[in-house]
Amino acid sequence: DCRACRVITSFEKNPGSIEVELEVKDHVATVVSTLNYQNQEDKPLEAVFVFPLPGDAAVCHFSAKIGQTQIVAEVKEKQQAREDYDDALSSGQQAFLLEESEQSPDIFTLSVGSLPPGESASIRLEYITELAVQADDGLRFSLPAVLNPRYEPQAATVQVTSVPASQIPYSLSFSARVSSPRPVSKVESNCSLDPLQYLNKEQTQATVKLAGGHKFDRDVELLIYYKDAHQPTAVVEAGQASAKPGSLMGDPVVMLSLYPEFPESVMSSLSSCGEFVFLMDRSGSMSCSTSHSKPKETRIGSARDTLLLLLKSLPMGCYFNVYSFGSSYQHIFPKSVEYSDQTLEEAVKKVEEMTANLGGTEILQPLKHIYNQPCIPKQPRQLFVFTDGEVSNTKEVINLVKKNSGSHRCFSFGIGEGASSALINGLAKKGRGHAQFITGADRMQTKVMQSLRFALQPAVVDISIKWDLPKQVSATVLSPPITTLFQGQRSLVYAQLTGKVGPAPSHTQGSVTVNYKLAGQPSKTQLHFSLKPAEDTGLTVHRLGARVLIRSLEMEEREDRGEKGEAVKEKVVELSVKSGVSSSFTAFIAVNKSDGKPIEGPLIHRNVPTPKNSGSVHILYLQILFSCPDPQLRFVCFYFLKLCFLAYLQSVRHTPQQKVTNEPKLPYRDPFLQLVSLQKASGCWLLDPALAAALGKTSEELDQSKPASVKEEVWATILALIWLHASKTDSKGEWELLSLKAVSWLRAQNAPCVECVDAANTLLGCKVQRDVLGL
Repeated sequence: DCRACRVITSFEKNPGSIEVELEVKDHVATVVSTLNYQNQEDKPLEAVFVFPLPGDAAVCHFSAKIGQTQIVAEVKEKQQAREDYDDALSSGQQAFLLEESEQSPDIFTLSVGSLPPGESASIRLEYITELAVQADDGLRFSLPAVLNPRYEPQAATVQVTSVPASQIPYSLSFSARVSSPRPVSKVESNCSLDPLQYLNKEQTQATVKLAGGHKFDRDVELLIYYKDAHQPTAVVEAGQASAKPGSLMGDPVVMLSLYPEFPESVMSSLSSCGEFVFLMDRSGSMSCSTSHSKPKETRIGSARDTLLLLLKSLPMGCYFNVYSFGSSYQHIFPKSVEYSDQTLEEAVKKVEEMTANLGGTEILQPLKHIYNQPCIPKQPRQLFVFTDGEVSNTKEVINLVKKNSGSHRCFSFGIGEGASSALINGLAKKGRGHAQFITGADRMQTKVMQSLRFALQPAVVDISIKWDLPKQVSATVLSPPITTLFQGQRSLVYAQLTGKVGPAPSHTQGSVTVNYKLAGQPSKTQLHFSLKPAEDTGLTVHRLGARVLIRSLEMEEREDRGEKGEAVKEKVVELSVKSGVSSSFTAFIAVNKSDGKPIEGPLIHRNVPTPKNSGSVHILYLQILFSCPDPQLRFVCFYFLKLCFLAYLQSVRHTPQQKVTNEPKLPYRDPFLQLVSLQKASGCWLLDPALAAALGKTSEELDQSKPASVKEEVWATILALIWLHASKTDSKGEWELLSLKAVSWLRAQNAPCVECVDAANTLLGCKVQRDVLGL
């Protein structure tokens, strides 16, 4: 085996650079990454890169340029591609292999083989992805620069060399071009950007670049905002001229973007029932800072505060429970309990004591335990998962959620840099819920409360799609059936269009109708579109449609490992090869077969390090060839491990230490969270010294200003509402639900609110009107 002869060398040599060009057309992003790499050693080199990509990306192009020779990779069945790669290296040829992890679709391995001493290689990778809609209507693009070591329940199969960002031997340049039928209003980022440059008067096209000096210590995130955003659209793309008519690549493909709008009367009627299960990650990595802009704010601390807000915002009459997990898992109650002052107080006390002290990230077992609990009649189950997403058995976890999707909805939250997009998005998609990512300066509470609103809104059921096309045209849907619809959130549908479009105007139009039931009432969303293919889309829509179909077939194969599964696997390989889109069963392989001299000499094997998150406490994984029988080579492996460990210790000496265990319980310093923590399950507040302190007043001031005929709880509740409306207007989305609960409680008391509101405004120095409070 030629791999047994490879020697591992240190990573300080062979620097390189990465150039990333992003093109965004409406909500679709095309990313071209070029890696420039040089072998500065005195022996032939094999370099291995392990890096993250968005979990739903369609990787569609891979090529390499060595000197003046350009080599374009082709997609082959994975084992065949690996054999071709090894055969090429054994014969002294140059070869390049790009393969997707079998455990997680957001991790790729790139092997660059037989680079002669002094030789440079330029490697080009292209992928396409849709951009997710955020709570504030922005479109989120993330360039994963951080690959956190994934927790592996058993034997590690995805192995990563990880070092501090300051020791990464390559640089990054990043530029983006954005275009849309609607004006681009702004582009924001968690990294420093050069000013946005508009390319036309209409401001529908713009460019932006990453400012110089960027370090590999975070993902690069862009938030793109359009004016009058998120209108329903349809894009028809012509088939590939060289492909067979009737095939996916030979026929036109349509991409539908649907944004359902529900009646305000229905959306404002929030449910007062449900079983709310919260699953909190308490692994060691949750002790890291949430963002570089707030180094003292830990992931576990932010998640604790958010969970407190969630618990206080739940409606009376529901059921709930809180689980936490690491290498093991815990629960506050043996089974979900009814929401009351007593159960809420017990849960809040336990949540405030939670620290990141449970070790690894074993999420599968607590999920199995939750799904084994019987559902409560007339209390639809809603699962909220908080994690930094550092697991390697992503597909196994998502498969479990899909199997149980009929009994619950799953809302997932990726916390911090490097959270697995495949895990977070997969949990929500297969669990009929909604995914959110909390990075940079994001407030977790805002995004989580949007998801709670989704969970409290009436579920959309009986969803079906009806096509109205010319008689000679038919549609074959490539996407999985739509299982959930949310107000203001995009639903994408891909379909292959078979047949010929006639010249008559009536033959060039089509429409699609999405029928569903909302709050028991039949409803529908309709979109009319032209069958005329769009220009300048290349094969973007086809490849995204192929990616969607490949992912569905891969899941089908995992559910049936028998004879049927093998047939599905063959179908995936065929589709992947013909569309040029990667899958877990295929790989990109490129071999330089030019008439050059064979490369001679021992081949040095080199793992190019990926950046680790600052402050993260984890083991440095090394790809060491344990099968090598030569004791000298084993010594080299051991020595390299020692060097990496010393580098890690050096970085730790210069990094403020954070305790992973026994994190001290800190009092609430944020008056908002302190006020929230005092609310009772029913929605009211008590008149006590703690409330006075949260409002910045003394108990005597509160007592003396209280109208004589008003009950203490009514007075306290109106004071809290006045303070929220006056002091926290900019974060109303975080406290709106608990405010509605408080108003509902006040109405039930038939309290004299006019006198109370005036007195409270006078005491707190505010001018909040009664109608603003909802009274």
